[in-house]
Amino acid sequence: MPKIKMPRSSPSLDMTPMVDLAFLLVTFFMLTSKFRANEPVVVDPPSSTSSILLPENVMLITVDTAGRVFFDLTGKDVRRKMLEAVAAKYKVGLTEQQYQRFSVMGTFGMPVAQLPNYIDAAEKVRAQMDVHAPGIPIDSLHNELSDWILEGYGASERDLAGKGLEGKALKEKRIRYAIKADGMTNYTKVKKVIDIFREREIFQFNLITNLKGGPGDTPPAK
Repeated sequence: MPKIKMPRSSPSLDMTPMVDLAFLLVTFFMLTSKFRANEPVVVDPPSSTSSILLPENVMLITVDTAGRVFFDLTGKDVRRKMLEAVAAKYKVGLTEQQYQRFSVMGTFGMPVAQLPNYIDAAEKVRAQMDVHAPGIPIDSLHNELSDWILEGYGASERDLAGKGLEGKALKEKRIRYAIKADGMTNYTKVKKVIDIFREREIFQFNLITNLKGGPGDTPPAK
């Protein structure tokens, strides 16, 4: 009996599901990723062995080698509410567009009076302004940092109250405080920032450091 020869054909693999999956992953990362904001000042913090990560909601005070103080606060709505309170206190008029732009900006180191021009500037121009920024005033006669800390805290609390959080959920979402200073910064400048926190009855904050053995990692050390 003759053997039956089965027809031979090249195997095929349907790649359509794989392509769909790839596009779904790309779309997912595009929608969920957060771009890191440009930092107006680069500092090299001292090293430590701490590996504690910064919380999601943080108020960050940065002090560079020249002793200039920069301020940052997470949360778009919180930043807007904070700016509204500070602008009203210093009687600085801002437009709706300026409030919106400030709410998505990052770290800044300008006195309140110079904020309108700083906010309106294009990104490249703002970067040049950061190079020559005087920093946020912290002297006893003109202590704007103290007001930013106070109004930032108040704005954060009002935002949380509006979300109806209570108990453990409220505690976890409450704003945390951190100081990031260059290792070569004069300690008296850092101490002044710490003293301002204490004047506002804030006694718990983090000091950001470089993790030993891990260049580029900057977790805070208590």
